[in-house]
Amino acid sequence: MKLYGLKNCDSCKKALKTLQSAGKSVEFIDLRATPVTAEQLQNWLGKHGDAVLVNRKSTTWRGLDDHARQQPVLALLAAHPTLIKRPVIESDDNSFIGWTADVQAALGLC
Repeated sequence: MKLYGLKNCDSCKKALKTLQSAGKSVEFIDLRATPVTAEQLQNWLGKHGDAVLVNRKSTTWRGLDDHARQQPVLALLAAHPTLIKRPVIESDDNSFIGWTADVQAALGLC
C-alpha cells in the first residue's frame, strides 16, 4: 500500500497512523520530495476526475491567478503537487482520494 501526501498534512498523518495501527504495510511518499509521474497523475484523473483530485479549497489554489487556473489539469498538478487532494492511497489496483469514512470502509478499517 502506498500513501501519497505531505508530511505536515494532518489528514495524511491520521491516515498513516490508522493504517499502520491496523497492521497495514504502508509506504509514505511525500508529494513535494518525490513528485508523481505524469502517467500516475493521468491514471488518478482517469479514475477519479479533476473534481475529486484537485483541491480547489487549498491555499495553493486560492493563490493562483485565473490564467494559471486555466492550464490543463495535468500540467497544473505537475507544477503544483500541493493541489492534489490528500491523501491519495493506492492499494492493489485501487486508488482512494481523501480520508473519508467511505475510504476507510473500503480499506476495511470500519
